[in-house]
Amino acid sequence: MGKIMLEVNNLSTKYITRQREDVYAVNNVSLKIEEGKSLGIAGESGCGKSTLALSLMGYYFSPLHYIDGDIIIDGKNISSMKPDEVRKQILGNEIAYIPQAAMNALNPTQKVISLIEDVIRAHKPKTSKKDIYDLAKERFELLGLPAEVLQKHAVELSGGMKQRTVIAISTILSPKVLIADEPSSALDVTSQKMVIKMLRNLMEKGLIKSMIFITHELPLLYNVTNDIMVMYAGQIIEKGTAKEMVFDAMHPYSKGLMGSIIVPEAGIKNSKLTVISGTPPNLKHPPEGCRFAERCKYVKPECRLQEVSEREFSHDRMYRCIYSIKELKEVYANE
Repeated sequence: MGKIMLEVNNLSTKYITRQREDVYAVNNVSLKIEEGKSLGIAGESGCGKSTLALSLMGYYFSPLHYIDGDIIIDGKNISSMKPDEVRKQILGNEIAYIPQAAMNALNPTQKVISLIEDVIRAHKPKTSKKDIYDLAKERFELLGLPAEVLQKHAVELSGGMKQRTVIAISTILSPKVLIADEPSSALDVTSQKMVIKMLRNLMEKGLIKSMIFITHELPLLYNVTNDIMVMYAGQIIEKGTAKEMVFDAMHPYSKGLMGSIIVPEAGIKNSKLTVISGTPPNLKHPPEGCRFAERCKYVKPECRLQEVSEREFSHDRMYRCIYSIKELKEVYANE
C-alpha cells in the first residue's frame, strides 16, 4: 500500500434548515486514498456526493454542520481545527476543490491573474507579483493554457477555457488532494476530453497527489478513476475497483445504477437497461433499516427493521446489504 493522502473515518454532517430541521446528508462515511490514486464517487442526484465533497474540506458554514468523524490529510487531522486555521493552512495547500458549475466560479470583474494573486497571497502574503506571474504562466502553459489567458476576464473565455482555468487556479498551490465535483458537466465532448487530459497531467506530474472525482457520468469514472464508491441516501453502499464496480457490482442499487447506462464495452453493451423505481428517502427522517429497502426488488421484512452494516469481501471491497455475496449471486443468477 502506498502513502495515504486522505483518510476519513465515520464522517457525519448535516444541514439545518430555516425551520431548524436536521437533514442528515452524510452518514458515517469512511474512505482512504493513496498517493497517485483517484477515487470516483457515483450516485443519483441528492444522494450526498457534493455534500460529502464539501464536508471533506473540514470548512463548515451554515447551513452545513459537522456532526462527528475524522478527516486526516497526509497524517494531519483537520476535524478539530478552527475554521480560520483550515482556511489559511489547509484549503488550497492540502486540499483543493473544483465546484459544480465551475464555469460560473470566476469573478467577471477581475482578470485571471488577479484571481491567482488572491489565492497565492492568502497563503503566502509576501509573494511578489513577478513570482506569481511566472508561476501562473509556467503552470498554465504546462496544462495547455496560453499565457494570454492570464490577462483576460471570464467573459472573454469559452466554456471549456473557463473550466480549465478554474482547474488551474484551484491547483496552483499543488494540493495533496483534489476534489473535482462534476468537472466536465455541461461541456461538449471535445472540452470534456481536454479537461480529463488536464487532470491526468496534474496527477502524472505530481502537481496533485490524489483525486476524488464526482460525476453522474459513470463511463467517465471507469476511464478516469482507480476505484469507485457508490453513495445512496448519505451512505457509501459499495466500493470496489472501477472494473469491479462496472462489470460486477454487488449491491442491488449499484447493480441497478450500473445497468441504467449505456456503456460501449464488451460484455455489457448489449445488456438490457435497468430501471430503478421510486425515489430516495427523506433524510430529515432516515429509515431505521436499509435506506434502499423501499426501492429494492429483493427486499425482505428484516431489511426494514435493522440497520445494515458494511460487509467486506475480497481485497478492499465493501458493500452494505443484508444479503451475503453468495445469496446475492444466486438471486441475480435466477433472474
